Amino acid sequence: MIHLLFIVALVLCFLPLLPGMIGLLLPSISWIPTLGFDGVSLTALHAVATWPNLTVSIALSLLTGLGSTVLALFFTYIILRRYWETARWLNLERTLSPMLAMPHVAFAIGFALLFAPTGWFFRLLDSLGLSELAGIGLIQDSYGIGLMLALAIKETPFLLIMSIPILKQLNVGQLCAVSASLGYCHSEAWRKVILPQWLPKLRLSLFAVAAYGLSVVDVALILGPTRPPTLSILVWQWFNDPELHQLPRAAAGACLLLITTAASLGFIRSVEWACLRLQRGWMTKGPRATKHSKRMPHRHLALYSPFIAIPALIVPLLIVWSFAQRWRFPDLLPTRYSARFWQQELPTLAELMGTGLLLALVSSTVALLLVIACLEYRQKYRRGLPVWLVAIPLVTPQLSLLFGIQIVTYMIPGQHYWLWVCWSHLIFVFPYMYLALDGAWRSYDTRLDQCSRSLGLTAWQTWWRVKRPQVQPAIIFGLAIGISVSLAQYLPTQMLGAGRISTLTTEAVALASGQDRRVMAIYGLLQGVLPFVFFSLAIVANRLSYRWRHYRQYSLQTLYSSNKSKEYTHG
Repeated sequence: MIHLLFIVALVLCFLPLLPGMIGLLLPSISWIPTLGFDGVSLTALHAVATWPNLTVSIALSLLTGLGSTVLALFFTYIILRRYWETARWLNLERTLSPMLAMPHVAFAIGFALLFAPTGWFFRLLDSLGLSELAGIGLIQDSYGIGLMLALAIKETPFLLIMSIPILKQLNVGQLCAVSASLGYCHSEAWRKVILPQWLPKLRLSLFAVAAYGLSVVDVALILGPTRPPTLSILVWQWFNDPELHQLPRAAAGACLLLITTAASLGFIRSVEWACLRLQRGWMTKGPRATKHSKRMPHRHLALYSPFIAIPALIVPLLIVWSFAQRWRFPDLLPTRYSARFWQQELPTLAELMGTGLLLALVSSTVALLLVIACLEYRQKYRRGLPVWLVAIPLVTPQLSLLFGIQIVTYMIPGQHYWLWVCWSHLIFVFPYMYLALDGAWRSYDTRLDQCSRSLGLTAWQTWWRVKRPQVQPAIIFGLAIGISVSLAQYLPTQMLGAGRISTLTTEAVALASGQDRRVMAIYGLLQGVLPFVFFSLAIVANRLSYRWRHYRQYSLQTLYSSNKSKEYTHG
């Protein structure tokens, strides 16, 4: 059974990547027989190369993608260096999961309402008498500064969460103590001792952040520059061209996006190698002669405050906008409120939420079964999925990957759009759930299986009664991650569904391009609340499960003690 599920996982989640790449490369050289392109031609590549302002679009993608990655990495390092293993770190760690649960589209809509020229931030500045700053806009600015900052703020909690198991494995406290005994100050110990060990282990997460920033479409449609747009938006516009004979140009653009992303990831790896290898002499030179670091004051504004304050402001701002009827600039709050827009959108919202939840539950449940099967297969046969294979859907631009897969689905007769969309969600949900459950399976002591089998339990009874209680919290939390990832999918739903399947995410992106702000706030609010509900349910389920196991164990012990007491009393 495990063999069968392992093969099914390979066929469903990774085998489509190969025809997906072929389906991307062949149309880029104008070979699409169904559209009458029977011969190989470089016309599409020439059309892309001569497109006006193409270099500007590539430069904007590099600026926003690499810039946000560098900023997120810098913020992560600064926060970790300052607060790791302190009392404030415990407070920060509790807030990371809610910040991470907010989808990118909901965050982008809230960010737009907060920092638009008539947004809440500039209303506050105007009330403080700083109206001359109101002309500075961060939404759809020509340099992509707002997009870069939004991506950096959204990705920093992700890098912080990914750093927690790495730093625990490194035993930072012991490293700092040894470094201090050798004369290193706190900041020097982090720069010369911890950073060279932390950064290589964070490489995969950093690649995922960079690839997303370089190829993002939904957030760039809301916050990014428009004239010219980033490269991913330009390719998306080519892809949506109603003239099907322009499809080779879109394929060539998707190839260019893939090459740009791959080159950027190679550049990041080269910079990391240069910093860690070529600077080895500086790292091993020893502590500086003058190392009098300034003592931090006891009361100061926490460095992580913007990463908590901005997401925390977004939810109440969306709530206020969703009920606002009249809100003139520069008033801080609306002068009139109304629930008319909620009543107007409620039937549509119910249908969209139902479609999105059904897709999320089906794709996440299938992905959970396949992930558990792959992890059990690895533990049993000492062979599993390599990390680079699992990472391909995370570090490959969705637009390039889905384009090839969509071309392949055109060759299959029938209009199975719901099935294709669910399958595409499964491809992107599987890696996240695999990484979420991988740590629990690696930390499980397999000697417990041997003990339980020696006591007469079968393989299934061993898994259910011994292993399941230990990995159950990771399973529940992984399922919540899978559902939130599926609910946030925009490109897979649009491309594989051919525009026939709509979810809350697709409608939120469509409405964010210039519709009524009150309707936009309703869709953004619900899009952000749904994953939070599932994360909350996961936390509650884990706590109830722990209490139930504790209560049951206590009851059994009490019953056993009572029986022993009766036996002793009756001789």
